[in-house]
Amino acid sequence: MRYPGTRINSFFPSLHASPAVAMATALMCQGVLNAQTLDDVVVSASRAEQRSFDAPAAVQSIDRQTIENAGPQVNLSESLNRVPGLTILNRQNYAQDLQVSIRGFGARSAFGIRGIRLLVDGIPATTPDGQGQGSSISLTSTDRIEVLRGPLAQLYGNSAGGVIQAFTRDAPAIPELGAQTYTGSYGLRRSDLQYAGQVGDYGLVADYSTFDSSGFRDNSKTERKQFNGKLSFGPSEKTRINVVFNQFDMPLAQDPLGLTAAQLAANPAQAGSNAVSRGVRKTVLQNQLGSSLTHSIDPDRSLTVRLYYGTRDNLQYQTGLAASSGAWVGLNRVYYGTGLQYNEKARVGNTPVMWVAGYEFDRSNENRQGGVAALGSKTSTTRDENNRADNSDIFVQATALVSEKISLVAGMRFSTVRFRSEDHYLSDGNGSGSMAFHSSNPVLGLTYHASDSLNLYANYGKGFESPTLAEVAYSGAGTPAFNTSLNASKSQHYELGSKWAPSPQSRVDLTVFRIASTDEIVVASSNGGNSTYKNAPGTTRTGWELSGSTLLTPHVQVTLAASRTDASFSQTFTSSASTVTAGSKLPGIPQSFLFSELLWHAQKMDAASKKRSSMGTQAGLELTSAGRLYANDSNTASADGYTTLNAKLSHGWAVGKGSLTAYARIDNLTGKRYVGSVIVNQASSQFYEPAPGRNYTLGLRLVFPYGT
Repeated sequence: MRYPGTRINSFFPSLHASPAVAMATALMCQGVLNAQTLDDVVVSASRAEQRSFDAPAAVQSIDRQTIENAGPQVNLSESLNRVPGLTILNRQNYAQDLQVSIRGFGARSAFGIRGIRLLVDGIPATTPDGQGQGSSISLTSTDRIEVLRGPLAQLYGNSAGGVIQAFTRDAPAIPELGAQTYTGSYGLRRSDLQYAGQVGDYGLVADYSTFDSSGFRDNSKTERKQFNGKLSFGPSEKTRINVVFNQFDMPLAQDPLGLTAAQLAANPAQAGSNAVSRGVRKTVLQNQLGSSLTHSIDPDRSLTVRLYYGTRDNLQYQTGLAASSGAWVGLNRVYYGTGLQYNEKARVGNTPVMWVAGYEFDRSNENRQGGVAALGSKTSTTRDENNRADNSDIFVQATALVSEKISLVAGMRFSTVRFRSEDHYLSDGNGSGSMAFHSSNPVLGLTYHASDSLNLYANYGKGFESPTLAEVAYSGAGTPAFNTSLNASKSQHYELGSKWAPSPQSRVDLTVFRIASTDEIVVASSNGGNSTYKNAPGTTRTGWELSGSTLLTPHVQVTLAASRTDASFSQTFTSSASTVTAGSKLPGIPQSFLFSELLWHAQKMDAASKKRSSMGTQAGLELTSAGRLYANDSNTASADGYTTLNAKLSHGWAVGKGSLTAYARIDNLTGKRYVGSVIVNQASSQFYEPAPGRNYTLGLRLVFPYGT
């Protein structure tokens, strides 16, 4: 695909790539005759199964084999770093979760994932206010993960800067038992037991995993236990029901906090100020039960109903704002929701149309308390309130093949998000308040099917992002009071893309985008675990994303994911005591990111095969490179970019009818010292969250069928 340079350069950033990107792209194009099949199926773009190549959007799917070979399956960052446009930073802090952003959305989050919709087996893992937890995805039983970027993600509602969907594996026809164990640096221990099989008309996947680590920094010990189960059955040939239950139990996650520049230079393994003395840590227990029913009315029409219910108990000890004491915050959350979706393939005249319409309702109701803590124990309660968030949304989306070469996609989502807080601590109810946000988000796109091997597309969409309950929890002075002054951010998204498959086994994707936002929600201050937020007048994000994979020889595979994002404030504004000038870069967003992998496998790749064999030896090198990372809005603090190298080796043996696979990894092979992530606008300048030096992981995985 070739664009007129004058038009693109006036609207999108330069597409000039580094020599490494150019060389890798050339190698991919050179090796197309022996490439790996990349004919994966996705549902995120159109809410119906279709080939990823045909989806009129920037969407990638990460399969089970990639997830297994990327690490001990603890963090999404292990495998999703190969998705361009998605920045996923491991904070080395399980009390705060990963730092995840898509095209810059979600980068400011001080904890958890926000600005991105998370779905697990069709069930939301994001609350109505836009806050989610990546740890709720059980990677050991996940079959694939889809990442949708760009305008079509806006059809998923509030805070849909992008969509990450995880799908639990289906039960195989022949029952099997599996076990995994890992050990590694800094006391890492990981175990997993899994049963998967079908008995008559019922399929069951039951997976239980544990994880604990001492952490490479002081005060970063973590203990986690997780169960994920999926029961599938069909009351009739036309009806399919899935019931999913998962539990996430984290009895301990110490918080090492961020470091100042001086602390970072002196000892990156130390904990931040007062983290140890005040016992800063978090405990979490989450249970969720969900069910989906899909009924095929006929070959062209289907109806899907989803229901879910969950609870989350969270207790966190923080450093606090006082000089001599810490603080604690606890919440008990109940959340539930339902969804109804209708899919149909029809014809309007002679035009084939695939369309979907639906309704979604979600509610989160939580009791939040807080107070003063000393030596990591509660001493008093100074906050007691009930917070509720819910959304009520209607959506419709249609794709029409108007000619052999051109298809159109159009959609609309009508969203209503409501917040309410009832203060039970102050007699006058001064901390109470309510807010409501309404938005109508259209999406329009066109795809030109130039040939069987080349698709070109252009999309436009509008989106909105409400503040979260955590973001409205504190007033401008850091006082626990419902902050009703925050507005929802509005955004307009433009995207041009191409998908090129020069052979059935190879594909290269290129996307350029521009996003303009108003009332961007930014961090006003962050101190002692309490963050306050305000609206900035406007921001712009422009960038490009490139991905591809091929085989250079029947034994050597190369994968590339590269992106560049220029995200900046478009107008001057005042934040806390500083002035942020127009043109300042948005913090928390690496200006560039590159992941490349060179993988050798002893088994020759069959040109007709869609997956490489897990038997025999595989060895690989992974190179990751990230650009400068700004830590505050005024850009006076930043972390240098970095380049790291990882090495991995695995070998699979046939054991009877089963298999045994051994894994070994060395991450940060050169021992590079660098900052892996930052805490945006941290008031005490404790911005920096260092990454570990050279570290290793060793693992074994045993799978064997039985009952045959």
